[in-house]
Amino acid sequence: MQEFWNGKQVLITGAGGFIGSQLTEELVARGAAVRAFVRYNSRGDTGLLKLSPPEVVSQVHIVAGDLRDSEAVRRAVQGADIVFHLGALISIPYSYVHPREVADTNIMGTFNVLAACLDAGVERLVHTSTSEVYGTARHVPIDEEHPLQGQSPYSASKIGADKLAEAYYRSFDLPVVTIRPFNTYGPRQSARAVIPTIITQALTQDTVHLGSTETLRDFTYVTDTIAGFLRGGQAPGVDGKTYNLGVGREVTIASLAETIIGLVGRPVAIETDADRLRPEKSEVMRLLSDNTLAREELDWQPQVPLEEGLRRTVEWIAAHLDLYRVGVYER
Repeated sequence: MQEFWNGKQVLITGAGGFIGSQLTEELVARGAAVRAFVRYNSRGDTGLLKLSPPEVVSQVHIVAGDLRDSEAVRRAVQGADIVFHLGALISIPYSYVHPREVADTNIMGTFNVLAACLDAGVERLVHTSTSEVYGTARHVPIDEEHPLQGQSPYSASKIGADKLAEAYYRSFDLPVVTIRPFNTYGPRQSARAVIPTIITQALTQDTVHLGSTETLRDFTYVTDTIAGFLRGGQAPGVDGKTYNLGVGREVTIASLAETIIGLVGRPVAIETDADRLRPEKSEVMRLLSDNTLAREELDWQPQVPLEEGLRRTVEWIAAHLDLYRVGVYER
């Protein structure tokens, strides 16, 4: 795999994000020439790339823009061999408040990436999906043939993006692979996600406030997800296909919180906060992946057990609490 990436011209949208910033680092380490597309702001803020080692960032060509700007996307894609499209608005609570912005960014932003990649003749586009597109599991484990259910504006926007990617493969032979992570977690993740929410509160407060604690999730450590993205960019004969990246182990949020509290090593209570509950018909109650296809066709399998990944994440967040607004409900 190391030799494959050496010298490749790679564009990453969403490179300032939790997964994107660490994917950027990994590709630089493998010798790729990386262009990082980040959302423009007047502060010149590159997101979580600011946490990357300076010697890594100095090798990255940072391009600021907006996925909704087709010309900005077209210019960013020019000259790329492989494109990783991770850019999106990913917050489910935010999608209840601003559904149009989420739809515009995730659907039309993806359309712009697809159109630019087709025009540029890229070798492969790796498109990012999410397990949220499945909604509450109708059968478990969830394979890639499971029905898609738009249980939030966010999940509906990602279904739309996934279907556009499928259409561009079927209509125009665009070499696109869809990677569908199940609840990635690890260092750098924001408190918008449940694991950092639990950890930051457990480290600093006597009570952890959560939404639903009975939902079941399948958590994948970030390095395993990144390995799946790399395989999606490299593996032969996988164009037009979708791959689940999940461990295949489910855990309730209540059990997850108890495990984290045990790792933190101090007595902490757990309480349900009504403000954090999703609308009843929108809550996804159960996600459990079938990763057979990724194992067989991408030669991918998760390496980091949940307990070990949680230990690493607790240690990282404890050392970086200044990055979090502890106790604030992040949408």
